[in-house]
Amino acid sequence: MISDPLVLSVIIILVMFAFLLSSIWIGVSLILTGILGMLLFDHNLPIAISIYDKIGDLLASSLYDALNSWSLAALPMFILMGEILYKSSISTRLLNGLKPWLSYIPGGLLHVNVAACSLFAAVSGSSAATTATVGKITLGELEKRGYSKSIAMGSLAGAGTLGFLIPPSLIMIIYGVLADTSIGKLFIAGIIPGLLLATLYSVYIMVAAKIDPSIEPEIKETFTWSQKLDSLKDLVPVFSLITLILGSIYGGFATPTEAAALGVFGAIILAIYFKSFTWEIFRTALLNSVKTSTMISFIIAGAVFLSQVIGFLGIARAMSEFIIGLGLSPLMLILLIGIMYIILGMILEAISIVVMTLPIVLPIVILAGFDPLWFGIFLVFMVEMAQITPPVGFSLFVIQSISNEKIETILKATFPFFVMMIITVMAITFFPEIVHYLPNQMIK
Repeated sequence: MISDPLVLSVIIILVMFAFLLSSIWIGVSLILTGILGMLLFDHNLPIAISIYDKIGDLLASSLYDALNSWSLAALPMFILMGEILYKSSISTRLLNGLKPWLSYIPGGLLHVNVAACSLFAAVSGSSAATTATVGKITLGELEKRGYSKSIAMGSLAGAGTLGFLIPPSLIMIIYGVLADTSIGKLFIAGIIPGLLLATLYSVYIMVAAKIDPSIEPEIKETFTWSQKLDSLKDLVPVFSLITLILGSIYGGFATPTEAAALGVFGAIILAIYFKSFTWEIFRTALLNSVKTSTMISFIIAGAVFLSQVIGFLGIARAMSEFIIGLGLSPLMLILLIGIMYIILGMILEAISIVVMTLPIVLPIVILAGFDPLWFGIFLVFMVEMAQITPPVGFSLFVIQSISNEKIETILKATFPFFVMMIITVMAITFFPEIVHYLPNQMIK
């Protein structure tokens, strides 16, 4: 039996990684880790109380508490909305609508990746769906028109991660539930950082085009004002859906869950409007949404159980006291946490990173004086980086399947956009008002 919480925390982390590397389901891995931690700890319980009874009580209460959340109802709704948009032709129309407005900027249609990903992220909530949807449409088209395939892949990898940052975001919903933070405020807080990152991507493309004109064709497509105005028929409906979702939350007319339901209704109306709605598409979207929602809910339940175990065993308090004893400044602490997340991103996917680390990291971060709302956005950035860091960078796999390029070629193309992410993280760290400005306005 182990009585030192710090020693037990190291064992728990090692056991958790062992379970995950053994290909056991993430939710099962988290629950088994929590049970093993309870069994290894020296509780000094009265003889009349069995440790197995204690584990059973804690497991039952934590699973109920984890899933008995109205906020969590937004998750399947946003997933369903993204599935409907992905399966219908709305994404293709979005690209066609953007082309006439972006062709004259240095870098030309390379900016379509950034703009299309930003807009699709605002209605899908998933980085995987954003990267796959936009990539299938743009990569072949850009290469055919004479644009640099390298920058096209890099910009897609970078901008595709905006699905986690620009609301609605599945990761933000999960973080809000686990950290007991307002999901509506998280959505609003992600808008300015998301737009800032997208702007940096476009600025990099423009600078790269000025330095090396060969990344775009010598003769650009030109569009008349008549064609530009005609393209609005493809853009306005998508902008209307974004306004419906975010406007209802920001204006206080709907909760995130109600806004998600409005988003599903809006996506169906759009699909009907564009004549791309069929019962088969709707059936497939429903089935995929049920599968994804069930998987994520099971992971959240496992994470909440492990979180309660860590609190019950005093691990979070012991780790907090240990780190405070090191005398680290808040900035040095957040730097070390950031490096930890980048390393974790090399071996784990996004949801796993959030649910595994949050029970341990969040109490330490709050104790150091950081706001949970700000840390939520910081964590989303770290999770975004995980999408484009090898060897488990999911966006890299998506782009590889679309482009048929070697992974090292995609990594090289992605690196400048990874640097843009780091610059944005530094900006929100030194200037936290970037995150807090819109939520503070919402309160007023």
